[in-house]
Amino acid sequence: MRVSTNNDDRSVQVTPKRSRRIAHTENLMMVVWDFTDGPSLEPDPSHSHPHEQVTYVVEGEVLFFIGERFTRLGPGDMVTVLPDQPHTIQLLSHRVRLIDTFTPLRKEFL
Repeated sequence: MRVSTNNDDRSVQVTPKRSRRIAHTENLMMVVWDFTDGPSLEPDPSHSHPHEQVTYVVEGEVLFFIGERFTRLGPGDMVTVLPDQPHTIQLLSHRVRLIDTFTPLRKEFL
């Protein structure tokens, strides 16, 4: 068993105003993302990966794009992303916290 508390200093600064903290087992990964650089005028660049993904919005609002389609998501909303589907977000509020789950592991995050 591995425990990661909110007080741990295990966050990785991806950019000055974006960080992530991860927990994982052998086949499943959870990533807590914190964004403090919204709202954004444009979506982030689209990306894809061979992992299944489920995203849960903890705080803030985003537009979640899958291909050309998008939907507005807020606290308590969830979205699923199939492997290799292009997707991205656009921040609609200053602060956003998302929880992403992936299978298999995103080894580039380790």
